Amino acid sequence: MNIGIDMMGGDYAPLEAVKGISLFMNDVQTSVQLTLIGDEQKLNELLELNSIDPKNITVVHASQVIEMQEHPTKALKEKQQSSIAIGFHLLATGKIDAFISAGNTGAMMVGSLFSIKAIEGVSRPTIGAYMPRENGKLGVLLDAGINADCKPENLNQFAILGSLFAEHVLGISNPKVGLINLGEEEGKGNILAQATYPLLKENTQINFIGNIEGRDILIDKADVMVCDGFTGNVVLKMAESIHDIVQRRGIHDEHFERFNFEMYGGVPVLGVNKPVIIGHGISHAIAFKSMIMTAQRMLEKALIDKMKAAFTA
Repeated sequence: MNIGIDMMGGDYAPLEAVKGISLFMNDVQTSVQLTLIGDEQKLNELLELNSIDPKNITVVHASQVIEMQEHPTKALKEKQQSSIAIGFHLLATGKIDAFISAGNTGAMMVGSLFSIKAIEGVSRPTIGAYMPRENGKLGVLLDAGINADCKPENLNQFAILGSLFAEHVLGISNPKVGLINLGEEEGKGNILAQATYPLLKENTQINFIGNIEGRDILIDKADVMVCDGFTGNVVLKMAESIHDIVQRRGIHDEHFERFNFEMYGGVPVLGVNKPVIIGHGISHAIAFKSMIMTAQRMLEKALIDKMKAAFTA
């Protein structure tokens, strides 16, 4: 198992990425190989300063960086020696088994779609967002922003992808799927919700429980919460603001502490042929450690193979 990491992506790169690797190697007993992609001289200096054993580490030099504000497609085309472009080349050619970055989200999505490509049968890959529930468990909401406009069949596929992720990575047996809507009754909602409901109801690959409302998102009603990316991104940003407000007001509560995205690292791109994890641009060490652990679990559980089998069926 070889996990590639874009060491130059993110506001605090490469230092926080190196610190995250140190946490992972100290806290997790594993023989995972890590391929670090970035400025070779800077990385070797930081690895030595942080006393990281180089035994399971390979450094691949990247002379360029795709900045956060750059146009994703243009940057990937013009910066072939960037850490993101090299990472996707290594992933596409089988040199690494998974790829992680807290860099330019658009470039990561473009790389996923055009270098790794969607799983056959998946019309649109998706990204999810973790939703901490009151009972201490996690739910996953998808789409979280990359598919603002969706068709009913897209949401039906998101439900399958989210269910497989919830079962095999989050460890939820027979995860419950809910369609985010204006009300619980069948027939509620806009045209998209009304057309999606019967598809989910007839889908034998998921455990569909019906419509859920906004008040149900943070309680243990559904494990996989499906919606279009416009709605999902609003919900995600609302959840992030809860953590910010709680922090500013000096409130210490176990549940609200779990709204800190650093605890979960990044979110996987679900529906592509290799594991790709996208982190927040302000990721610190804990977030990088969490992203590595998510990639490791996806590989251990052969999640991509399970997704391919689901869409073949």
